[in-house]
Amino acid sequence: MKTLNSTLIDKVSSFKQEPLFMKHIRIKALKSFNSLNMPNFGPKLNIDFDKINYFHKVDDQVNDWEKMNSDLKQPFEELGLLKAEKDYLGGIGVQYESTSIYHNMLSYLEEKGVIFVDTDTALKKYPELFKKYFSKLIPIGDNKFSDLNTAFWSGGAFIYVPKGVKLDRPLQSYFWINNQNFGQFERTIIIVDEGAELEYIEGCTARKESAGSLHAGVVEIFVHKNAKCRYTTIQNWSTNIYNLVTKRALVEEDGLMEWIDGNIGSKITMKYPACILKGKNARGLCLSISLADKDQIQDAGAKMIHLGPNTKSKIVSKSIARNGGNATYRGTVHISKEAINSMSTVKCDTFILDSLSKSDTFPTNIVSNKSSLLEHEATVSKISEDELFYLMSRGIDEEKAKELIILGFIEEFKSELPLEYAVELNNLLKNKY
Repeated sequence: MKTLNSTLIDKVSSFKQEPLFMKHIRIKALKSFNSLNMPNFGPKLNIDFDKINYFHKVDDQVNDWEKMNSDLKQPFEELGLLKAEKDYLGGIGVQYESTSIYHNMLSYLEEKGVIFVDTDTALKKYPELFKKYFSKLIPIGDNKFSDLNTAFWSGGAFIYVPKGVKLDRPLQSYFWINNQNFGQFERTIIIVDEGAELEYIEGCTARKESAGSLHAGVVEIFVHKNAKCRYTTIQNWSTNIYNLVTKRALVEEDGLMEWIDGNIGSKITMKYPACILKGKNARGLCLSISLADKDQIQDAGAKMIHLGPNTKSKIVSKSIARNGGNATYRGTVHISKEAINSMSTVKCDTFILDSLSKSDTFPTNIVSNKSSLLEHEATVSKISEDELFYLMSRGIDEEKAKELIILGFIEEFKSELPLEYAVELNNLLKNKY
């Protein structure tokens, strides 16, 4: 389905059998999208929106891998998703192109009142809960690409963790783009109620032949009083995909939000996970890594908005640039007048591996009261000749020694990943180096 207009929205909404209010929201978002300019910062985006395929259903959803088409099942089996679900996950959802093709959750989590479904199903089964949270953190008019998502969203994850429920296993979603000139617009909404805890893992992949494709996801997370949410993602897109994502969390009193964010691949990435620290003693963390290789621009970072008193935030950004890649940190920390006795730490470290590559840092740091503290540190370095000599003098060849140094550089990030993802990240970096 192509040609960007309200007729296309009619077709998508009718095909999905949505309530009328959703179609009206979509049309309103499309009008806002058309009225907004492209971002006035970051890399130049050359996207022909009339060449994008906005909706493609592949197959019906199943809750048993044996019921899935074998051609669809094979790549996910190779990725290790079937084994991961059996060994340590509480539930998993898989989206292929525009729709969910697999979804399952352990029965004892369902008995505790946990909701974990794709977002289309949530609209149908839990309409009041859906309307309470949909587009409340990222409203229409927020930015051009979140508006495009609101106009054409499909799939994604919808999670609700009831009061006091602490999940002992993570939930996971995996998103896959397969076709050329395709647009994936998943919408993820997560609600972690008072005193509850959730770990959520997101994986993203696209085949190398997915030329000219666009990924414009939106994530809204609500962390209630004394609740905790950790959102881990490794996005390994092919190098011809625009990855333009809006992620935002609202954190209430004594809540904790952690973004563990990995960006490997894509042609251009623009992504800045945000925490709005609304309640007193609310905390936010964003720990990220970006790898920019040949013809790649990674424009990523984080935003921490302190509204409540005694709030704390920490941003740690690790970037690697090689073969002419561009790794840019772009971030904002704003400690408001009311956020007294608050603290924020920002640390940006970049490895530049050759003379062709580039790194920039664009921090915006604002402190609006005298009782708060903000620290910012940035380093740019190359592989140390001393470290390289030390390793090679112990019988390690040069390429292996460089690999060890790079893996050591990202250890702080890697140590926060689930074991399977840490192994995957190691393998991805080894393939690059």
